[in-house]
Amino acid sequence: MDQSDVDRWLERYVAAWKSGDREEIGDLFSADVRYRYHPTDEPLEGRDAVVESWFEEPDEPDSFAADYQCFVADGDAAVAVGTSTYFAPDGSAQRIYDNVFTLRFDAAGRCSEFTEWFMKRPDATA
Repeated sequence: MDQSDVDRWLERYVAAWKSGDREEIGDLFSADVRYRYHPTDEPLEGRDAVVESWFEEPDEPDSFAADYQCFVADGDAAVAVGTSTYFAPDGSAQRIYDNVFTLRFDAAGRCSEFTEWFMKRPDATA
């Protein structure tokens, strides 16, 4: 995977998150993916477990925006950076998170390892 491949995957990731489509979400990940929402979590294992986890506390489609870019790609490994912004009912930014994803991909371009690192900004308007 090169940086443009990872950027395309990240675009699909955001689109799947916004759509809430189980098939779109599942297609991002290998059957044996290991997925962590936090670096110290025990990984969720398997595509079905990841898809189900996305629906445990789903975000409303228009309640957030996300923008991620590949920072570096090397073979099957990559690091992405970006922001996730959650909106108040009036449309203003309520919470902004700075994110880092560590990723590994299989030969088909599906993510086989995903770990998210994030930090909430102290001031949502920053």
